[in-house]
Amino acid sequence: MTLMFKKILIANRGEIACRVAATARRMAIQTVAVYSDADAEAKHVGFCDESVHIGGSAPKDSYLRWEKIIEAAKATGAEAIHPGYGFLSENEDFARACTEAGLVFIGPPASAIKAMGLKAESKRLMEKAGVPLVPGYHGADQNPVMLKHEADRIGYPVLIKASAGGGGKGMRAVEKSGDFAAALASCKREAINSFGNDTVLVEKYAQRPRHIEIQVFGDMHGNYVYLFERDCSVQRRHQKVLEEAPAPGLSPEMRQQMGLAAVAAARAVNYVGAGTVEFIVEQRADGSMNFFFMEMNTRLQVEHPVTEAITGLDLVEWQLRVASGQPLPLAQEQLKINGHAIEARICAENPDNNFLPTTGTLQVYDKPVCTAFERGMVRIDDGVRQGDTISPFYDSMVAKLIVHGQTREEALARLDEALAQTRIVGLATNVQFLRYVVRSPSFAQADLDTALIPREEAVLFKQEPVGLPMAAASAIAQTLLSEKAAEGRDPFSRRDGWQTHGVTQRPFEFEFRGEPAKAALTYGHDGALQLTVGDVSGLLVFARGAQGIDIQFAGQRLTAAVYTQGEVDHVFTARGATQITAIDLLAHAGESHAEGGRLTAPMPGKILSFSVKAGDKVSKGQPLAVMEAMKMEHTIAAPADGVVEELMYAPGDQVTEGSELLKIAV
Repeated sequence: MTLMFKKILIANRGEIACRVAATARRMAIQTVAVYSDADAEAKHVGFCDESVHIGGSAPKDSYLRWEKIIEAAKATGAEAIHPGYGFLSENEDFARACTEAGLVFIGPPASAIKAMGLKAESKRLMEKAGVPLVPGYHGADQNPVMLKHEADRIGYPVLIKASAGGGGKGMRAVEKSGDFAAALASCKREAINSFGNDTVLVEKYAQRPRHIEIQVFGDMHGNYVYLFERDCSVQRRHQKVLEEAPAPGLSPEMRQQMGLAAVAAARAVNYVGAGTVEFIVEQRADGSMNFFFMEMNTRLQVEHPVTEAITGLDLVEWQLRVASGQPLPLAQEQLKINGHAIEARICAENPDNNFLPTTGTLQVYDKPVCTAFERGMVRIDDGVRQGDTISPFYDSMVAKLIVHGQTREEALARLDEALAQTRIVGLATNVQFLRYVVRSPSFAQADLDTALIPREEAVLFKQEPVGLPMAAASAIAQTLLSEKAAEGRDPFSRRDGWQTHGVTQRPFEFEFRGEPAKAALTYGHDGALQLTVGDVSGLLVFARGAQGIDIQFAGQRLTAAVYTQGEVDHVFTARGATQITAIDLLAHAGESHAEGGRLTAPMPGKILSFSVKAGDKVSKGQPLAVMEAMKMEHTIAAPADGVVEELMYAPGDQVTEGSELLKIAV
């Protein structure tokens, strides 16, 4: 029998490094972590048996320096390297260097990575293997005039895709011919920054498409299986938000057709290990569906836990066994689907601000209780702890929340409940947005396609689940409970409005969703509290309970967990979460919040380009600058008509959050 590894190095960070280490520990395999300056105190460093520092905070100075990683593996006696996903996981040079150094690369051979790494080349291979393709241009001629000519020939809308891309980067949808040149330039710029290769391909953008992918596995003995499919249609910025398995509405016949096509794709490149073949599924007016090969990701996917949930298998264990030379643990006929699983990606971002990534400290990080399958599975995969910082150097994902149920409806209910129990304070996240998606008509009814988010815009963005009256009541109840905890025993130090006769009224002022709000609390001689918020009045009754503060006000009742950070109260309820800011009139007297014509960086990052110069007239909404942060490009637009007075930075400069980028006279 082939011997299993005794020690492996994990060439990654965060959640996936912890995930791989957990399986390795269960299999009695020692692990070595690598870390950058920014990750010196990161969770994955302490989670592994050993750790090695490999460089600076930026990926190019650490996690992309494969020579340092190989040195660390050899110095610690590791026999193999697991690349996780992202970074070096699909780098053929790294895979080849591992082999040349006498180390096992826990992934496919370099030849398979090369064959599938360039989208245009992989399309030609798939065509030979009989795998259906989307109409498009995959040629070597990268002249912008030629590419535009091909896009015009294919017919709009088209999708420009970086040939070496992945993870939603280097992709632009173009609706009309006049927008093609600008989209191509942006796509190529992002591709060269992310992958060092600006070659692109152009494809027809399918209408009402679903994104369905097949998990495949191959071993060194010529065996192949597919572990069914995942629907990843719910996306923003071409990046996945929710993934589920199996794909709703997919017939057994189509599941088998797609599975066999995926295996054919893997066989065409002599694939070994875990891989994912991604398909675009076109939904026709008559209800039928057709699928086309999109790309193959030659690594483990972020969403692999939903496949684990419906099959009961550990895919990292399969990777380790296959890489050590063992055959696949199961044959195709032994694989079965059990129930339904959904994964939600919890990210540090602001959905109401075009999903702009955010940075900051996880001042509060409360997670739902994880449960085993027999009680309905809830699983959290993360690489952070309370008190950790989400930096601008890496991806914005904080955690993955995975649930499993016997039916899709059961899984949906479990996911909504688990999201309600996920409480993060210190930076903006998409947790509340995910709850809106899960409860949206389209997702609830499995009416899926990649345009679900814009289609359901009315119920997904700028919503308020709690409302001003209950938000104010929650904040005031938290204030009164905090004051009671701090008061002394004698009646003169009491802060509850007690007095020998009459009534006392206490004013409160708040800011709620950008608007000022006033409240008044009247203390009755009998101890009753009468609260008025705007034009809503009623008795306020509250008590601290096991799950938070039990509140009754104006005919409503809820349980709220309230976390106070400075002047801001973060209110979490079963309905959803909100924030309300207490205003100190003395502290804020005379302040002005007007910014005039200033434009500031919304987050830390690097200036890529300015499209204007001093003296230029600009109109509201006109693109002014492009920043790169958290591996994505962000366009800075003019807030109003005006004239550019001064550029404060140059392309290539690093800027901090809030830095003034340019001045505009309006």
